[in-house]
Amino acid sequence: MHVCVLGAGIVGLASAYALSLKGHTVTVIDKAGAGSGASGGNGGQLSYSYVQPLADPAIWRQLPKLLFSPSSPFKLTPQFDTCQWLWGIKFLQACNASTSCRTTAELLALAGQSRQAFDQMMAREQLDCDFAASGKLVLYDNASALAAAVSQMHLQRKMGCLQEAVTADRCVELEPALAHQHARIAGAIYTPGECAADCQKTCDGLVGVLRARGVRLLLNTRIDQLVMRGRLLAAVDTSAGAVEADHFVMALGAASAPLLRSLGMRLPVYPLKGYSITLDVSSNASAAPRVSVTDSARKVVFARMGSRLRVAGMAELSGYDTALSPRQIASLRASTESVFPGCCGIAALNPWAGLRPATPTGLPLVGLQPGGPSNLMLNTGHGALGFTLAFGSAERVAELLN
Repeated sequence: MHVCVLGAGIVGLASAYALSLKGHTVTVIDKAGAGSGASGGNGGQLSYSYVQPLADPAIWRQLPKLLFSPSSPFKLTPQFDTCQWLWGIKFLQACNASTSCRTTAELLALAGQSRQAFDQMMAREQLDCDFAASGKLVLYDNASALAAAVSQMHLQRKMGCLQEAVTADRCVELEPALAHQHARIAGAIYTPGECAADCQKTCDGLVGVLRARGVRLLLNTRIDQLVMRGRLLAAVDTSAGAVEADHFVMALGAASAPLLRSLGMRLPVYPLKGYSITLDVSSNASAAPRVSVTDSARKVVFARMGSRLRVAGMAELSGYDTALSPRQIASLRASTESVFPGCCGIAALNPWAGLRPATPTGLPLVGLQPGGPSNLMLNTGHGALGFTLAFGSAERVAELLN
């Protein structure tokens, strides 16, 4: 069977890989290069066990600060776009305990499947992607935030996650580079099984693997139109000509919803703009963490990738603009200098911005869409967990097609 995958980010490439393993003929189309969207500069953390949904009951308590504080990691820029407002309303509706609990369970199940699929891929292909089973510390700077995190930890423990609440002393023992932060740490959640890797290197490695497996890759190829024939998606018109297939997989991330509106489909997917910087820390390696670290107050993640440190964060609900904001990049640098003084220096920051495709609940859309073409599978809406969930959702798409 010929399957056409739209999108060459980590989700699209993982989908193509899973489909090729099932024996399908696969074509991948993307307007740019592999990993050029939300994948290339993402946070680098593979959070298989710590998957607290973005839509969380705590949002209501944090909302005034998130909306109005000058130092807020969240920024809302209202658009003349009903999709933005509908997404925001549905997001707030999802910020309740029962939805968060249900979403957590579903994300953990998908993440567990993804961990297994990623590990199998790595054992089979031996990709050079700076992979490390480094563990993860999520830091909290006050007792109430820590108490809420411990409550979430107990919920996730019931679902099979191995996690523990640790003191500031234990944090520094696990990650000596946090010594400067000792007085500011009220406690942390430690997940020893978490991992980190370079998503761009993973994408680049998968391109080589897919080509060797005979997958056709149409990169830097513009997608112009989706062509329907009855209730089936018959072809995709591109700058390289029409591509026909038996089945199609929509894995274009934040671009999925605008493209599918041409078919009358309304996906609850909207972009959350995020930023990252990547620092060369080889000259002062001891100042940078080896363990993955999330500063919950700043909403910033730190992931070691070989001799580099990836620092990522922010969430802007501001449409489809991908321009770099000097203020946000400066904020990431300031956070790095505060949490890990001495590891920034005057090194190049390698700034990046990308659009994370988010659903209101945080659950990706995987499978057929009611009312959509019967040969079109969705694999989009992974939010900030695209790298974490990519190989699990890819397996689910391949299983559904089989």
